Amino acid sequence: MVTIYERKLHERQLGLSRRELLKRGGAGALLIISGTAIISPEHAWGLETSALKPETMATLIQVARDIYPHDQVPDKYYAIAVKGHDETAAKDPAHKELIEKGVADLDKKAGKGGYRALGWEEQRVALLKEVEKTPFFQAVRGGLVVSLYNQKEVWPIFGYEGESFSKGGYIARGFDDIEWL
Repeated sequence: MVTIYERKLHERQLGLSRRELLKRGGAGALLIISGTAIISPEHAWGLETSALKPETMATLIQVARDIYPHDQVPDKYYAIAVKGHDETAAKDPAHKELIEKGVADLDKKAGKGGYRALGWEEQRVALLKEVEKTPFFQAVRGGLVVSLYNQKEVWPIFGYEGESFSKGGYIARGFDDIEWL
């Protein structure tokens, strides 16, 4: 039996407090894969796939979160951002093969349980750095730049109020309101 003292000593040796462990463990939400759908019961959203395997889409959601990590952005918006790959794969067999093989390669490199089973963000990011020059990674990263940040529902999370032209422009609407400086 391990005493509390021994456990705390072990955590200190790892450089990880209990609070930090709980904080890191809570970052990834539970996703349920059922048939052709991915469901998040915790946050009440779902995503149906038509061309890509649901497991592939679930991995893409995690990859998207690891490429552009924003703790305050729910997985739902990452799912919407990668949904375009499923839609493109339905029309383009080459894109489907690129994404499916890219995810399979990540899972193989990750070992038992695959990419999503890696518990630490640092481990997943290390794998992504290994494949960052591949067409798979470039396709996913390139698509995310637009598909994640062009969602109007995400803008308030980042403090972006949207375009300003129709409201008189930025100069008339707080151009010099820089609270963080």
